[in-house]
Amino acid sequence: MLMKFNQKHNVMKNVLKIFGILVLTGIILSFVESGTVTGKVTDEKGNSLAGVLVNNKTTGAKVYTASDGSYKIQVSSGADLLRFSLSGYIATEIKAGNRSIINIRLVSELMVMEDDLNSSKTFRTAKADARFAAEYAAAPSIAGYNLQGGGRINRYNYNFNTEGYSPVNENGFKNVRHNPLSTFSIDVDNASYSNIRRFINMGQLPPADAVRIEEMINYFRYSYPEPSGRHPFAVYTEVAVCPWNNRHLLFQVGLKGKSIDKSTLPPSNLVFLIDVSGSMDDPNKLPLLKSAFGLLVNELRPQDRVAIVVYAGAAGLVLGSTTGDQKDKIMRAIDNLRAGGSTAGGEGLRLAYSVAEKNFIDGGNNRVILATDGDFNVGESSNGGMERLVEEKRKSGVYITVLGFGMGNYKDDKMEIIADKGNGNYAYIDNLQEARRVLVREFGGTLFTIANDVKFQIEFNPARVSSYRLIGYENRLLNDEDFNNDTKDAGEMGSGHNVTALYEIIPAGADERVPSIDPLKYQKVSSAPESGQSNELLTVKVRYKVPGNETSILMEKPVSGNGKKIEEASENIRFAAAVAEFGMLLRDSEFKGNSDFEKVIVLAGSARGEDEEGYRAEFIRMVKSAKGMKSSGLPE
Repeated sequence: MLMKFNQKHNVMKNVLKIFGILVLTGIILSFVESGTVTGKVTDEKGNSLAGVLVNNKTTGAKVYTASDGSYKIQVSSGADLLRFSLSGYIATEIKAGNRSIINIRLVSELMVMEDDLNSSKTFRTAKADARFAAEYAAAPSIAGYNLQGGGRINRYNYNFNTEGYSPVNENGFKNVRHNPLSTFSIDVDNASYSNIRRFINMGQLPPADAVRIEEMINYFRYSYPEPSGRHPFAVYTEVAVCPWNNRHLLFQVGLKGKSIDKSTLPPSNLVFLIDVSGSMDDPNKLPLLKSAFGLLVNELRPQDRVAIVVYAGAAGLVLGSTTGDQKDKIMRAIDNLRAGGSTAGGEGLRLAYSVAEKNFIDGGNNRVILATDGDFNVGESSNGGMERLVEEKRKSGVYITVLGFGMGNYKDDKMEIIADKGNGNYAYIDNLQEARRVLVREFGGTLFTIANDVKFQIEFNPARVSSYRLIGYENRLLNDEDFNNDTKDAGEMGSGHNVTALYEIIPAGADERVPSIDPLKYQKVSSAPESGQSNELLTVKVRYKVPGNETSILMEKPVSGNGKKIEEASENIRFAAAVAEFGMLLRDSEFKGNSDFEKVIVLAGSARGEDEEGYRAEFIRMVKSAKGMKSSGLPE
C-alpha cells in the first residue's frame, strides 16, 4: 500500500512539475511573442524618412515615423508582418521575428525608360519590376496607369485624363515706343514645376498649358543679396546675351525677402482643409497627403494651433483648434481620415474660413491649408464661383495655401485661381520629398508674410531697347495704371522667399523687324530720351504694402549695361535661362529661337553651383528624360 501511495505521489509530483513547466513556458513565450519593435527608416543615401507608414498587417496597428525616421510599434508575436510604405518609395514587408530593433532602408521608385523597350514605349521602376507588381497586384488600373504582365507599367491612360489647365497665351514682343511699361504682380507659386516633374517621371510630356515658365524659374533658389535698410527685400538685376538668340539680351530681375528665424515667428492659427471625397482614394492622393501633413505636424510649436475640416458630400469639423504640443491627437485625427463620396469644395472652404476666423490670432499667422485634387462637383464649384468666394474671404485677414495632389482628374486651373485670388500660394505635391520642401524647409517663410500686394513695373529706355518680352507671368499681368492703384490686389511675399523674372530684349538699332502699329494720327511718339538717361537700359520699380497697411511703398532701381556673354555671366542668370529655355521647348514656343535640349543640359550643368539639396541635378536629369521622349516621338 505504501509503495502504491509513493508511486501515485511521485506521478502527481511529475504531473505538477510538467504542468508548472508548461505554465512557465507559456508565460515566457507570451513575453517573447508580444512586445515592441523600434527602429529607424532611411532612404538609399541614409537620410531619415519622416511620415513613413508602419503597418502591422497582423494586428492592424499603424504608426508614422517621426522627423528623425524613428518609429515604435506593438507586435503580438514573431510572426507579425510589418509593412513600411511611403509615396515615391517601394514598399517593404518584413516579419518581426524575435527582433526588437528593425531598421529599414526604402528604395526610391523613380521611373526610367528602358532602352530595350523603345518600340513599345514601356516604362518600369528603376529597381525591380517584380516588387512593383507585387505591390499593385490587386489593382489592374491605378490612377490612370495601365499595369501589364511582369509588373511593367505602360504609358498614361489618356481616356482617364480629365485634368484641367487654364490656357497660357505666351507674351509676345512689345514695341517700346508704344509700350514703354511692363507691369505685373509677383508670383511665388511653383506648382507647375513639380507637376511637370510628375508627368516626366511617369514617361509623358506635359500638356503645353501645364507649363508656366515663371513657376519653373521660381522653383529654384538664387544667390541674391540679403536686404538691408528699410525695405523688406533687396532687388537684384543682371543683363547677359540671350542664349537662344545671341542678337538679343536677357534681363534678370529678382527680389530676395528678408529671412527671419523660424523660432521667432509669431503663433500660427492653422486650419487643415482636407478633401476626403472618393476621387482622393488613390495612393498618391490621401495616403501621400497624410504623410505630408505628418511632416508639418512635427514642426508645430506649443503656441501654434491646428483645426481640421474635411469635405466630401458635405463639410465637417473633425478636430477643433488644438495646440501644437498635442501632436498625437492631431495625427490620430489625420490617420483616421478615409476617402469616399462627392466633393463639396465650396462648402468646405466656407467652413474652414469660419473656423480660422473664430480662432483668429491678432498679429499671428492665420491660414487655411487646402489639400485636394481640385475636382469639386457639389455646390459652388465653378472657377468664377471659387474666385468670388476667396476674394470675399481674404478680407478677413486669413491667408490660404493650396496643396495639389494626384493625377487623372487633377484641376490645376481651379487651384491656381483659389491661391491667386485668396492672398495665397500654390504647390503641387508629387512625392514626400516635395512635401518636405514645401511644408518644412520653406513653410516658415510662407507662414510669415513680409509684404502684400507686391507689383513690378519695368520702364524701358527707347534709346537702348527696341522691344521686349516678359517670359511667363501671363496670368499675372496688370494694366499699367494698376501699379499705382493701392486697391488692386497683387502677390504676397514671405520671409526668405525669392521672386525672379526674365525679359528677352531686342536692343535699339538691331537689324530685326519688331512689332509695331500704324502711325498715330493725333499724337506723336518720340523715341529720343533725355540726354542724362541715355546710358540706362531700363528702370525697375516695385510697389508693396507692409502687412496691415493699405498704402503702398515705392522702390526704384535704374539698370545700365550692355550684357555679358552668357558664359561669363553669373550662375543665377545662366541657370534661370536654362530653366526658361526648357519651358519653351516643352511648350514648343514660337520664341524658342535656336534652343535645343542638349544646350539646356550644358547651360544648366555649368550653373549647378553647390546644389546641396540636389534640385538642379534633378532638373538636368529631367531635361535628359524629356529629350529622350521627344526623340522617340512620344505625343503629349
